[in-house]
Amino acid sequence: MTVDELFRETLDRVGDTVATSVFWLHHGTRLAGGDTTYLNHYVAVRVGAAFGACSFEAGRITPELCAQASGAPLADLLADGPLPLRIAALDAYLAHTEPHRDDPRAEPVTLPAGTPERRAAARDAAIAELAPVTEGARIALIGVVNPLVAAIRARGGVCLPCDLNLRTTRWGDPVTDSMEEVVDTADAVVATGMTLGNGTFGPLLDRCQGRGIPLYVYAQSASAVARALLGHGVAGVCAEPFPFSQFSADPTVLYRYRAAA
Repeated sequence: MTVDELFRETLDRVGDTVATSVFWLHHGTRLAGGDTTYLNHYVAVRVGAAFGACSFEAGRITPELCAQASGAPLADLLADGPLPLRIAALDAYLAHTEPHRDDPRAEPVTLPAGTPERRAAARDAAIAELAPVTEGARIALIGVVNPLVAAIRARGGVCLPCDLNLRTTRWGDPVTDSMEEVVDTADAVVATGMTLGNGTFGPLLDRCQGRGIPLYVYAQSASAVARALLGHGVAGVCAEPFPFSQFSADPTVLYRYRAAA
């Protein structure tokens, strides 16, 4: 199963389903004690009882596009347009037809109420516990979040950070923008779901399979899409459907999945 195959299969199933609403968000945050302000853009699509979402680089999605897409046939959004919008539409349909909360494979993890720092630490600990982070293991991190770097190190892992926008971690470690540089020396890879929306997921998956190392996805973006790729090159998923933990101070649930042995 590939992302392109998922698009084709879903197009055959959606019929006259419409995207009830399409909107985008710009979210900026700086965690206490850090010097990095994360500036994230998300496009969200609602289908029935579910939301799909995908992060995107600034300028890829406009308010005018969201206005045009709201109420449009879902098939139109899946077939054409910017990749992040297509991914969000696919994510919405997959989450609508099979909610994470009803999936027997899902392991729910409740994030505690509290500050952004407390909730981010709990979320990233859940991700690090999913991946094979053991003493001395080299973990390529595609999409750098400082609490996840800390969580990998707390378990004895060696973090190999890669990001298209950040150049250093909170602790001054250099961050490369070359996926190949970190994947080619890693024992396992943990990647953000944003790779599904920026076109880098396919090459990343091919590289991991070529080296025979496991790929884990921490997915706010495209959580249901990542789940559909379990066992097709994806060893595990930490799925956090919209609305995300950073938008609330109350307890919220994410879902961990592991591919069948």
